[in-house]
Amino acid sequence: MSTSASPRRAVVVGAGMVGLSTAWFLRRAGLDVTVLEQDRVAAGSSWGNAGWLTPPITTPLPEPAILRSGVRALVSPASPVYVPLRPDLDLLRFLLGFVRHSTGRAWRRAMAAYVPLNRRALEAFDVLAAAGVAEPTVPTGDFLACYRRPGQRRDLLEEFAAIRAAGQPVEAELLDGAQLRALAPALSTEVTAGIRLAGTRFIDPPRYMLALADTVVAAGVELREGVRVLAVDGGTETRPALVRTRPTQPVPGGSETEAPARRDGEEILRADVVVLATGAWLGELARPFGVRMVVQAGRGYSFTVPVDPMPTMPLYFPIQRVACTPLGGRYRVAGMMEFRRPGDPLDPRRIKAIVDATRPLLAGDLDDRVDEWVGSRPVTPDGLPLIGPTRSPRVVAAGGHGMWGITLGPLTGQLVADLVTGGQVPAELWPFDPLR
Repeated sequence: MSTSASPRRAVVVGAGMVGLSTAWFLRRAGLDVTVLEQDRVAAGSSWGNAGWLTPPITTPLPEPAILRSGVRALVSPASPVYVPLRPDLDLLRFLLGFVRHSTGRAWRRAMAAYVPLNRRALEAFDVLAAAGVAEPTVPTGDFLACYRRPGQRRDLLEEFAAIRAAGQPVEAELLDGAQLRALAPALSTEVTAGIRLAGTRFIDPPRYMLALADTVVAAGVELREGVRVLAVDGGTETRPALVRTRPTQPVPGGSETEAPARRDGEEILRADVVVLATGAWLGELARPFGVRMVVQAGRGYSFTVPVDPMPTMPLYFPIQRVACTPLGGRYRVAGMMEFRRPGDPLDPRRIKAIVDATRPLLAGDLDDRVDEWVGSRPVTPDGLPLIGPTRSPRVVAAGGHGMWGITLGPLTGQLVADLVTGGQVPAELWPFDPLR
């Protein structure tokens, strides 16, 4: 990467897990950093997700099992993976690429790329904790995958074997229904088999993101919420990048006599490097810099409910693709993968599908729902994120993590900071070239 010999000023676009982590690591390296967020901290998929930190099972989303459900299931609103039919060329490009990469060979190649990141993922959280992030990551002595029948465990056990073959350790133990209910009494008697997974943690996403933002600001980063980036001029090796912004709300008292760069609140920021960490919207700003891969919104849904007795650990229902996490006094229930535009409204049918799938398995009041939410994960056709330099010498992409932006966000920020300050792409990022 050819930024200025000693970059001094960085602009990070996006205040989710990836953007805030990148800002902190750049600031630690001595740069002046500004974070621009069009909404508020964690307004995208960083807020309502399950909060799992699960390197042992961080794997590529395209896999043969996705396609075995058949096309008819994919167009059903009740399906865990849902593709609403609509005329959309980008969606078609994404789906064709996704299908092409849903083979065993492609999965193994992508899994090999994840292994070096997964080995270091939790260490990056420990660095942030040492820096003062007050909200903890909670080790899970018992991360439980739960099934109605023992035979249903086969697919996940086969996946564990493939993960181990790729060089990533997975420690798992088979449990029966009684053993599961001894650990999580809220499980119903319909759950008769499960797997206990080691080496995981979890967070309370809203609380953690606010604590991370506090730490970033305390380190001297300027965090601007409610600022939309209209365009990025990537600059040259001798000229800084320019970032044109406007508040998402009109600036009161704007005058026609203002200079053009300030009219209606518009402002132009100069930076030695610009990091695009805009999640499902990555393509909008990255495309002019040679990033051609489609970043599709893979929307997930969640809500919280009371559960008694409250589980102290995450529960996963793999057949239903539902993830549950304790958040304070309530239980977050999350799931679904919906390939839809990121700004589309919440679809109540998807909430109902999660409720219907979970009700027979968990003793909670699923009608007492609050915080119903939909957020857009940034999914790529090959299941790998886009992290690294673009065609501009001063613009770096950092997105497309799919379901793993929380787990891999801090390490992504650390590696991007190494790239910016060292001028070379770290070996861990080679497979994630945004121009591939």
